[in-house]
Amino acid sequence: MLISLRNLAKSKANTNCSLCSSSAAILDASSLLSTAAAAAATISSSISGGCYCFCCSFSFSPNGSPAAAAFSTMARMTPARDVVLSFKEWFQTRNDALLDRIFLILKSSTDGDAAATTDRRLNSDGDIPLRYNIPYSSAHLALSHLSLRLTEAFVLEVLRYGSNDHDVLSCLKFFDWAGRQPGFRHTRATFNAIFKILSKAKLMSLMLDFLSNYCKQRYAHTVRFHDTLVMGYAVAGKPHIALQLFGKMRFQGLDLDSFAYHVLLNALVEESCFDAVQVIAKQISLRGFENEITHSIMLKWFCKQKLLDQAEAYLRQLVSDGKPVTGHAVSVLVDALCKQKKFQHAGQLVEEFQDLGVAFMESVYSVWMRDLVQAGRLDGALEFLQNKKSLEGYVPDAFRYNTLICRLLKEDRLEEVCDLLMEMKEGKISPDKITMNVALCFFCKAGMVDVALELYNSRSEFGLTPNSMVYNYLINVFCGDGSIDEAYRVLKHSMEQGYFTGRKTFSILADSLCREGKLEKMKELVIFALERNFMPSDYTFDKFITTLCSTERVEDGYLVHAELNRINKVSTKKTYFSLINGFNRSSKGDIAARLLIEMQEKGHLPIRKLFKDVICCLCDMENPDKQFFTLLEMQLSCREPSRDIYNFFIYGAGHAKRPDLARQVFEMMERSGIHPNVRSDVLMLQSYLKSERISDALNFFNDLHQRRKVMGRRLYSTLIVGLCKAKKAEIAVNFLMEMKEKGVVPSDDCYEFLIQLLCQNKEFDMAVNLINDLEKVGRHITSFTGNILLLQSLKTPELYKSWVRLREERNEMSDRSMLGLLIGAFSGQIKVSRDIGNLEEAIEMCFPLDVFTHNLLIRRLSQSNMEHACALFEKMCQKGYEPNRWTYDALVEGFLRHGRTSEARRWVEVMYRKGFYPTGRTNLLI
Repeated sequence: MLISLRNLAKSKANTNCSLCSSSAAILDASSLLSTAAAAAATISSSISGGCYCFCCSFSFSPNGSPAAAAFSTMARMTPARDVVLSFKEWFQTRNDALLDRIFLILKSSTDGDAAATTDRRLNSDGDIPLRYNIPYSSAHLALSHLSLRLTEAFVLEVLRYGSNDHDVLSCLKFFDWAGRQPGFRHTRATFNAIFKILSKAKLMSLMLDFLSNYCKQRYAHTVRFHDTLVMGYAVAGKPHIALQLFGKMRFQGLDLDSFAYHVLLNALVEESCFDAVQVIAKQISLRGFENEITHSIMLKWFCKQKLLDQAEAYLRQLVSDGKPVTGHAVSVLVDALCKQKKFQHAGQLVEEFQDLGVAFMESVYSVWMRDLVQAGRLDGALEFLQNKKSLEGYVPDAFRYNTLICRLLKEDRLEEVCDLLMEMKEGKISPDKITMNVALCFFCKAGMVDVALELYNSRSEFGLTPNSMVYNYLINVFCGDGSIDEAYRVLKHSMEQGYFTGRKTFSILADSLCREGKLEKMKELVIFALERNFMPSDYTFDKFITTLCSTERVEDGYLVHAELNRINKVSTKKTYFSLINGFNRSSKGDIAARLLIEMQEKGHLPIRKLFKDVICCLCDMENPDKQFFTLLEMQLSCREPSRDIYNFFIYGAGHAKRPDLARQVFEMMERSGIHPNVRSDVLMLQSYLKSERISDALNFFNDLHQRRKVMGRRLYSTLIVGLCKAKKAEIAVNFLMEMKEKGVVPSDDCYEFLIQLLCQNKEFDMAVNLINDLEKVGRHITSFTGNILLLQSLKTPELYKSWVRLREERNEMSDRSMLGLLIGAFSGQIKVSRDIGNLEEAIEMCFPLDVFTHNLLIRRLSQSNMEHACALFEKMCQKGYEPNRWTYDALVEGFLRHGRTSEARRWVEVMYRKGFYPTGRTNLLI
């Protein structure tokens, strides 16, 4: 991929590769790569997952679309070793390896406290003056071994390279070291370069300190002293000081040279000192210093004032007068037009001045392409590049190629990325580290992970320094294909190199480590990150702690939580929930209780269930009463006492089957002056009923009769449902009758639980009477009640007999007649002659269907006709109902009863795939 196909074919032929031993094989390989690139070009919005880099943000997912999968499949057919070898050869032609070596030395030099102080002072944005006479002994020695030939051009190249990497400290070190070397003297150009670096880094106070100490340096007197100061203050954004110094020079009979004049003029334009610009420009003209640089700066002066028409007129006048005009001046106007969205006019000027034969048009082409790319006009940039390349032989430099490739990679236009990298390689354009990084990212995105990994592992051979973008891509792609250990290795290496991935990428790896159960590595990763002041996202901590808690390592989760507390990082509400539930499962309710209070102090409100779980755990420990009331005291001191807090504790004590504790809290609430509400009464009543202390529940209910003027439906319903759960059917029925006598309409719950209990007790006559009562009070049959009746009908015909007998005795024909037919059909007393659709419709006339209803219907149909049962299963799925264990079990049992063993086993396999298992009864049949 991305290699010269001709060279690749030749390489394969020379090595006698078995896959490419003939010209036909070579053609197939070329065709394959072209097809793969075309397929990759269709990757678009399905890509997801973010990572951020030096110039733009990329969305990334190695398997984000079918096109990406196709690209990856086809690309893998090309031998990876051939691709790796070809790229290694290209990468080794890079011409900035020496510069990388210089900056590696400068970055790694440690010269005791002085150097450390320099670093700290620089990192404080120049708030503390910097010493410049620091003897960098280790760097000095290492740089001397390189036998560098120091010239103005070489020093400028080094400083420019460091500036592109924003490595200000190393640039200062090199500048200081170079100035001390015998045979080399800093020039105005090198001083101007270091001034620009400091200015670009916005280290203004540091730069001003540099200038104030400038005269103390040994090399200060080897250049024009005043010129350098004027340039320094001009570049530092202090043009008024520069002008004052210039005035003093003129008073002393001194003057600036051409270089310094132009630096001052450019600074005045940059700082919008427009009036002073004309004065200095006139001085330049009077001294005969006017040249193409002057013209470019004056064009910038017009453009900064948005006087684009005057700028264009000025440029045309220069050409008309025969004055020197270069592509740099044209590029200033083209750039200004693009910034005003006047791309059409800018493009016309590019072509017009190219036709006029203006020199150095390459700078215009470069700016034009850059502006097109930044505006997202990638097609225009590509078309312009290809036209100029074919007509004029124009070849952009590596930087411009990189800019275009990065944007294309962001847009997932992998085919064009492939073509441009091939152009660079075939054009023998020496790649820089950005080119190499982008190439690795491309391989990741194209699915050629083995190639990317091999190049990454071989990075020392050609001096590749991966950036954060590469690390993000590699980690994402390894997580995507399950190579978690490899992703972990890459992330650790990136952090060792000082690169910190985006939180999203970190979270992706963390999620993968947790999912794979690699918790020790996850723990190392979090500690490693925190030691380097990298704070993972809340999601990462939450995922890690939750996983530790769910794998019975709640103590480790608590240690991570404690570390977060130490650095004043507030854990999320979900994290607290995981920890509290984990300690509850470990029967360490005292720790869970402390965490419950702590989470409220951190601003998180717990839910009622969390209180209940903690209280239940405390009640299973030693000294439960003490533990319970300690938590209550802590809670009351943590938050203002309220009815809700007391209700939470009554609720928890009731679930712990400690109604005595619930009653004490209930009485404490009354003593504190907070009147219990209906919910308080309900919770207290439930606490007695859950413990099956029926007499206490009845006594409390009677007390409520005395205290309350009206006993509402909620209290009656709570009592009746609780009595049903305690199997006290007779008492429950009595209270239902009392409820009705007082004019309170029973809730659906009352009827549902009573009918269920009566059917379980075989008291079908009373159950049928309750169904009739439902009709009288105007209530409908709920799904729960209807399902209970159908289920009982499947088990015994007695319900249907009671139904018929009571209806005949009363000679009743009502809306419940259809329900009676269904009960008869399910009990086998009435022959089913309806098809599936009609049977469903019949049930829907009586009550709403749910999954349980369908299961009952399938079980009933499977007794006579498995085809009808399977058809109902399909119809159920089409309607959006999710089959459960009992659905599949009914079908398996039906097939077995009909002797269709092979089909039954096939359905058992389906069950297993869905995560379900046959019931014990069905297992016996199997």
